[in-house]
Amino acid sequence: GDVTLRNRVLMGSMHTGLEEGDGFGHSLDKLAAYFGERAKGGVGLIVTGGIAPNVAGRAYPFAAAMMSEADARRHRVVTDAVHAHDGAKIAMQILHTGRYSYSPTLVAPSKRRAPINFFSPRALSGTDVERTIGDFVRCAALAEEAGYDGVEVMGSEGYLINQFIAKRTNHRTDEWGGSYENRMRLPVRIVEGIREATHKDFLIVYRLSMLDLVEEGSTWEEIISLAQAIEVAGASIINTGIGWHEARVPTIATSVPRAAFSWVTGKLMGRVSVPLVATNRINTPEVAESVLESGEADMISMARPLLADPDFVNKAAAGTPERINTCIGCNQACLDHVFSMKPASCLVNPRAGQETELNYTQTSTPMSIAVVGAGPAGLACSTTAARRGHQVTLFDAAAVIGGQFNLAKQVPGKEEFYETIRYFSHELSDAGVKLRLSTLATEEMLLSGSFDAVVLATGVRPRALNIRGADHAKVVSYVDVLNRTARVGQRVAVVGAGGIGFDVAEFLLHGADSTPAGTDAPSALPQRVDDFLCEWNIDRQVSNSGGLVKARDAGANGSEHVGSSRKIYLLQRKKGKHGAGLGKTTGWIHRSVLKKGGVQMIGGVSYSHVDDDGLHLKRQTGGVQTLEVDTVVVCAGQTSYAPLETSLQAAGMPTFKIGGAHLASELDAKRAIDQGARLAAQIESAAPERVGELVAALPLQAWLYDKIVLSRQR
Repeated sequence: GDVTLRNRVLMGSMHTGLEEGDGFGHSLDKLAAYFGERAKGGVGLIVTGGIAPNVAGRAYPFAAAMMSEADARRHRVVTDAVHAHDGAKIAMQILHTGRYSYSPTLVAPSKRRAPINFFSPRALSGTDVERTIGDFVRCAALAEEAGYDGVEVMGSEGYLINQFIAKRTNHRTDEWGGSYENRMRLPVRIVEGIREATHKDFLIVYRLSMLDLVEEGSTWEEIISLAQAIEVAGASIINTGIGWHEARVPTIATSVPRAAFSWVTGKLMGRVSVPLVATNRINTPEVAESVLESGEADMISMARPLLADPDFVNKAAAGTPERINTCIGCNQACLDHVFSMKPASCLVNPRAGQETELNYTQTSTPMSIAVVGAGPAGLACSTTAARRGHQVTLFDAAAVIGGQFNLAKQVPGKEEFYETIRYFSHELSDAGVKLRLSTLATEEMLLSGSFDAVVLATGVRPRALNIRGADHAKVVSYVDVLNRTARVGQRVAVVGAGGIGFDVAEFLLHGADSTPAGTDAPSALPQRVDDFLCEWNIDRQVSNSGGLVKARDAGANGSEHVGSSRKIYLLQRKKGKHGAGLGKTTGWIHRSVLKKGGVQMIGGVSYSHVDDDGLHLKRQTGGVQTLEVDTVVVCAGQTSYAPLETSLQAAGMPTFKIGGAHLASELDAKRAIDQGARLAAQIESAAPERVGELVAALPLQAWLYDKIVLSRQR
């Protein structure tokens, strides 16, 4: 065909929870608004979240599918919303989940249960396979009828097509199994069928797993063979897929270096003539341009970066990349939401997925607002309120903005928080917020400043250790450790295994405390790609099937992973898994890093006392233990800090608390930014006592998941 895209940016597929639609009619208005904003923001080609071609392919019962003309008619609102913006195009991803489906009716090439599922699949018969091919083709034809410019055939990430391709999951002995020629027959037949059933200009994007990251995955020779066969079959573009969902290698989390996998796409360049798309952790225009200039890809796929900022492409094109709200790769509001049956959103952009409900309209009654605290909640509230037309003054006793983000950015693997602070620094200026740093706001200052309302975003204070010896010289707070103002010895006990405890353990494991206090960068700079590949045993040559090497051979990448000389204990009162409250999609990564670094995790303890000998513990199973440590780092939670609240309220000043000042559980930046933005969106009519209600509505399926699944895990 002859299709021209307006730029080289492909918005990668990502399930949002909006694909199923609202109400009895399954209206897709929310999905249309979501994609419409990204089309307006300049994206060349958008790819939707996965849409099943048949009932068995659904991710879970009643998940989105394209199986009838009625389905096609419902999707018209989505394609119309995208096409309203000159030159924007959209492809619908066809996804058959295979053995990853959370449904008792799931199917697969062979009867082998996925390690991340509790349902066992039924093996497809030969007739079933032929019918499935027909379902893919019919799905594509319906997508064309719905106004889509193309489809993406999901052939990676360990879903059905990938399951047929790999020996790991295909144990068939018929024409669909055995030799690689047989195992790759399914995707080739699907692409051939779609090409024949659709217009010559209808785009066919094939998502090819170029690095499975599981044992018995594809070899590089097989990947080349499949790519060439897919091109001959009629594909227009080949997109890169990295890792199966069951792989125990991080591929998109913030600890993954930027563009860590573009080299994989680069290896395929020149082996096919259709455009190749690089993906994963490409989150700034500079990184994207570097990948293109190096010749590693023809196009760039970004999914989460366009959740964070729908205007990413337009800002880059305008030469204002500093204005981009950069994706920090945290997964907290996107993937963690999806796997908890909640609509996807974004920690740094709470409007993502909420485009029809959370809007920052210009106010008709401008107010003068004081915001106290320039942490995540205060920054979100002040910039949003100012952009709505309010006069905002932001106070902070510190000399810099960022609050708790200034601690988070010190942790190796969380350097992306620098980007969020950079973004807000420009937002404050552009929105016209009056910034008063190094200023401790007082009651007199706030009451005499002609303010109509005060927002306290004053955060939290660390909770002290309430045991004998808590004032011993060995005992320090996590704040002083992360600020690098406390000296930490070689033998360390970290008290508390929540998110902060894990961050501190990783900070110390990597020796990030060695940089002098007051410097603007942590000692552990963002990992080099080769170091990352070595740490996770990834074979840059892809000489082994699946792209993994044995740990003892990992140094073949040209680097060696160096362990820590420190002895670190991570302690918690509860029995069971450490970090149970960490992110659903990232917690395992943090546990794995600490385990590989030799951190000893001890649970089911109470703390007796600290003395010159160290930290004395009592086990719930009986007995006592003394940890002979040099330093005890206290990460035992926080308390809300809002000392001005009572006096301001007594003086009749409308006073709101947001973020940690409102609720001190963990250091929840997601809730803080969301709450700050939601208050700013309706501060004219908001009631201080109802700030806790400023949250996104919880869908029925998410409520059921919380009550049934999560309650059992607790």
